[in-house]
Amino acid sequence: MSVKFQDYYKVLGVSREATEKEIKAAYRKLARKHHPDLHPGEAKAAAEEKFKQINEAYEVLSDPEKRKKYDRLGERWQMGDDFYYEQQPGFDGVRFYKTTGESGFSDFFEALFGSMRSGFGGFQQRDFGGAPEHGTDVEAEVELSLEEAFHGVEKTLQLNAREVCAGCGGSGLRGQGICALCAGTGERVSPKTLSVKIPAGTREGARIRLRGQGGAGAGGTRGDLYLKVRLRPHPVFAIKGDDLEAELTIYPWQAVLGDKVEATTLDGQVTVTVPPGTHTGRRLRLRGRGLPRKEGGRGDLYLKILIDVPHGASPKELELYRSLAGLRSGQGV
Repeated sequence: MSVKFQDYYKVLGVSREATEKEIKAAYRKLARKHHPDLHPGEAKAAAEEKFKQINEAYEVLSDPEKRKKYDRLGERWQMGDDFYYEQQPGFDGVRFYKTTGESGFSDFFEALFGSMRSGFGGFQQRDFGGAPEHGTDVEAEVELSLEEAFHGVEKTLQLNAREVCAGCGGSGLRGQGICALCAGTGERVSPKTLSVKIPAGTREGARIRLRGQGGAGAGGTRGDLYLKVRLRPHPVFAIKGDDLEAELTIYPWQAVLGDKVEATTLDGQVTVTVPPGTHTGRRLRLRGRGLPRKEGGRGDLYLKILIDVPHGASPKELELYRSLAGLRSGQGV
């Protein structure tokens, strides 16, 4: 007779030489991804089926005796979708019978290991024990204004931290089945508040490491939390490497005659000298008013000149503009 062959290594995405640690890691990753509670609506049924396959594969490959028995099939596993067995003396007593469907396992599993009627998955409590596990490193994003990154700031962050499930000790299993507290993932998510000091001169894309603030380890040390810095768009400044760019609006008479005007920098307001005869688009360079350089010092701030024509000119102003236009016309310009 025949049953559909189950390639448990393929289900978990591991090689046939995978270690217990690799098998456990693959299982946990897939269990989190395909847990039915995380897939609402029509996707839930497909997730349930995939979840059963994952748990069945792990039930076999995580148990040394079951894995050994499974591996003794030898080349028979390569025969395709249908696995054939002719009862022969000495072949480990493998038997086939019609499954009742009460255990949640496939016909293939029950053909090899017998019917297990302890509920879904038929799990026995397993001790993941061994050496303590270091917690996973976690990455989160922190959004800053340009001023906060430049001057430094202390931020209070609300994060969802992953903790080892107290119900199963991180194994994902409890009693005869999956731990109900963590849905088999071995972890629980809890809110966490952190006060973080952002150093002055922090740049876009910088990663700030907070030791011991990552995921909890099963019996081991916690992982680290890496905060990736993202800068909000600034209403005044554009970042160009170590330099900054901004616009400086002046009036026509300031452009013609020159003047001293106020300009905004990251260090506050400064007085800028506009040379006579300045035209639209000209850039004024303010040395050392940009961002901190890695090698020391600071970049520059470039002010792009825009000339603004005032609205609502008075009759006297219009008369002066006409006189100016007449003078320029008389000069052939």
